[in-house]
Amino acid sequence: MSTIIYDSPVFGPIHSRRLGISLGINLLPKGGKKCSFDCIYCECGLNKERRTKNPLPTADEVVEGLRSKLLELRAEGIVPDVLTFAGNGEPTLHPHFPEIVDRVRDVRDSLCPSAKMSILSNATQIRRPEIRKALLHFDNNILKLDTVNPTYINKVDRPQGHYDVEEQIEYLALFNGHCIIQTMLMKGEYEGQSLDNTTEEFVVPYLEALAHIKPQAVMLYTLDRETPVSGLEKATPEAMQSIASRIRSLGIEVSVSC
Repeated sequence: MSTIIYDSPVFGPIHSRRLGISLGINLLPKGGKKCSFDCIYCECGLNKERRTKNPLPTADEVVEGLRSKLLELRAEGIVPDVLTFAGNGEPTLHPHFPEIVDRVRDVRDSLCPSAKMSILSNATQIRRPEIRKALLHFDNNILKLDTVNPTYINKVDRPQGHYDVEEQIEYLALFNGHCIIQTMLMKGEYEGQSLDNTTEEFVVPYLEALAHIKPQAVMLYTLDRETPVSGLEKATPEAMQSIASRIRSLGIEVSVSC
């Protein structure tokens, strides 16, 4: 099993199939994973297999690491398209997340003002007003919603605390369109149950949720790397494009990464 774990607060740049040349910002411990989901498709592996006693990086370590890397890239003539908060788990779990966002934005404005700020978040912390406020500073506020089916969520995303999808939909709507919904589509089986969330049973209520949230865009994607459990399969391009067409009919921009 191959997994991706970062050993630094700043990593890359890497070429993102959705965001372009991306310089990553990892607010989680080096060499391990910390997440409020335990997704069976996570490229970082399962939580129990990636535990670490390493501490979270400090705000100073993140900011100075970013400043140093941007100066290094400038000397090489490289300008990232985006600074992306991602890495070894859920970035909004860092206790100083709002402060770090503000300071990263200052560094961005100083050294690479053309770069957008993005975040890949599972949205589990958006019930907290201070987190929602910080997320409004991102150009690409990318928040996860794989489905609105609670049974599927508990089987696949596996929240590690309180998670009520109906509450999540209401919190997502509070962004008044300043969010991008990211959705993993796939097939296969796990523990004897189907993982296909491209059927009408899943798609119809999902579209209803999007109509209520009114995001600025939706990102549909499927498996791209090895997963920590077996039996998972990519969604078909035909199914993904069909769902994308129905999202566009709601007046919502959508991208598809098959």
